[in-house]
Order: sequence, then C-alpha cells, then structure tokens
Amino acid sequence: MYVGGTGLTWGLGTVLGPIIGGAFTDSSAGWRWAFYINLVIGAICAPVYLFMLPNKDPRPGVPLTDRAREMDYLGGLLTLGAFISGVMAVSFGGITYPWNSGKIIGLFVCSGVLFILLGLQQVYTIFTTTERRIFPIEFFKSRTILILFCVTAAGGTAIFIPIYMIPIFFQFTRNDSALEAGVRLLPLIFLMIFAVITNGAVMSAYGVYMPWYTVGGIFTVIGGALMYTVDTESSVSRVYGYSVILGFGVGMFAQASFSVAQAVVAPELIPSAVGFITCAQVTGVTIALAIANSVFLNQSQTGIEKILPGVPVAEIQAAIAGAGSQFVASLSEGVKLEVLKAIVSAMSKTYILIITGGSLVVVLSAFMKREKLFIAAGGAA
Repeated sequence: MYVGGTGLTWGLGTVLGPIIGGAFTDSSAGWRWAFYINLVIGAICAPVYLFMLPNKDPRPGVPLTDRAREMDYLGGLLTLGAFISGVMAVSFGGITYPWNSGKIIGLFVCSGVLFILLGLQQVYTIFTTTERRIFPIEFFKSRTILILFCVTAAGGTAIFIPIYMIPIFFQFTRNDSALEAGVRLLPLIFLMIFAVITNGAVMSAYGVYMPWYTVGGIFTVIGGALMYTVDTESSVSRVYGYSVILGFGVGMFAQASFSVAQAVVAPELIPSAVGFITCAQVTGVTIALAIANSVFLNQSQTGIEKILPGVPVAEIQAAIAGAGSQFVASLSEGVKLEVLKAIVSAMSKTYILIITGGSLVVVLSAFMKREKLFIAAGGAA
C-alpha cells in the first residue's frame, strides 16, 4: 500500500516537470521537446529493459488472447468519448465558439448521452462481465469509497490549478522566462511533498485517517482564499507564503485515499480500489484544468474588451497569450498595466475552484468513519 515512497516519486515528478518543461521552452529546442525527450530516454534505456530486467510473467500459462478478452473495450470507449467531448465543450466554449453555438451544445449533449450509456453498460454488464467492467459498481454502495473518490478528485484540483496558474502569474507580472516561472513553484511543491510523506508515515503508524482530511481541507481553503486575493501588486513573498499554505494543506490528504481505500475493501478488490481512486485523481485534474483554463481565457477576454473596445478579438487573444507578445509591448504603460490587471483578476477567479474543492473535503470528512485501520508500510499505490 502507498505510504511515503510513492508520494516522493510522484512529488519529484511534479517538481521536475515544470522546470524541465520551462528549460526546453527557453532553449532553441522548443517546448515540444519536453515530450519528445521521453522517446530519447526510452531508446537509451531500451537495452536495459530488453536484456537486463528479469522476464517475469505475472500470469503464467494464460494466453495473451485470453487476457485480451478480459478488457472492457466498450466501457473504455464510452469513458473516453464522454470525457473528451465534455472537456472539448468546456475548453472551446466562449473563446473558440460561443457558449450557445450548436457545436458547444452538441458536445455537451454528446458527453451527457455517453455518460448515460456508460452507466447503463456498466450496470447491466453489456459486452462485459461483473468482474471485467471498467467501473466496479459495488463501490457505489460504500459510503467510504465514494467519499474517498470525491476528496481525491478535489485534491487533484487543488494541486494542479496552482501548478498551472502560478508560473503564468509570474510570467505576466515579473516577466519571468518559462524556466524561472517553473522554479517559482518549488515552495509549493516542497511543502506538499513534505506533507505527503508525513501523512504516509504517521497514518501508517496510527491508522487514523479522518483528521488528515479535515485539517488538510481547512488549510486548502485558507490557501486558496489567500491566492484569490493575489493581484499585480502582490509581493513575491506573499505568493510564496500563500502557496506554501495551500501545498501543505493539499499534501495532507492528496495521496492518502490510496492507502485508506486498500484498507477498507476486501483483499480481492484491492486492485479495483486502486484503479477507482486513480480514476478520481485523473478525473479531478482533467475537469478542473479544463474549467480553470476556460474561466481564465473567457474572463481575460471580457476584461480586456472593456479596456480596449473595438480592438479585434485576435489581438485581444494575443494579449492573453503572454506579456511578451507584440500586442502587449505596443501598448502604453498605463493601458498595459490595466490589461495585466484584467488578466491577473481573471486568473484569481480560478482559485474559486480550490476554495470549493477544499470546502468539499472538509464537509465530506465529517461523514467519514472514526476508525483505525491497519495500513501496511512499504507498498505502493
């Protein structure tokens, strides 16, 4: 089960991602190499994978064709279609197409219909079986598992919105490079990693989990509310301090659900429980970032249109693209400051999602059982 090692690995990935991505963005290689570099590393390490790692078959004697038949292909396709169409609707609405356009309405309708079909397919095991369906329906009868799903999704929201927004804030207000802006995340991420590791060690020793969600949710609400107040005049130290509170709070419960879920289900359901909580984390991050980006872009465009009436939408979108854009550089200092204020004000609106997510964690923690669980150390989620 997850204790601290997995949290450290996950945290290091979170630390290095923005920094490495920023370094590639500032270099002549370009930002795409932040993704392409994985192919190079994979090619270099391929001999190790192929010739040095032991060949262990977890299910000896079971043909690949039998294993392939155990996949819930229809459930997977419906899940992908429902999420992709919903995220596209949120991402394209307002900026690319009007919210009341046929394309956006069609995407929302498509997403809703696919989710309904997915629910029916999972409940009635259409082209799948009870053991093979992608969502273990039996978990919907467990109050604890459902609460863990919701708080984990809220935790993903509280982690990745600041990771996305803080570098953008510093690029606009301090003219940071992509690398410098990525480094600005270190206070948030270091405190978050510290909280994750502390949570793993203490919770494994004592088995009590409910207080971690309550206290962590409170810190998350406080940190999100403070980040909401940040404007163009805010000092760097204030942003660091607020982000530290937020990172510490969300770290107290962000990964805890993996351990708790494994401890409260029957041993044969542990793999399904891990998958269920992983789905919650990915779902929370995906939906939160889509909504946050839509809020940021739409609110920024609305604010700039009020400052610069009559300016073509394409030029306004160029202003949102970055403080170093030619359009922003061509503005007078007074107008430029007003435009930056509008953009930062729009950015602050995204922290409402964190305040909401943290509040949800606090409320749901009140419905958790006051119990002590046996949570084994040394495992991984």
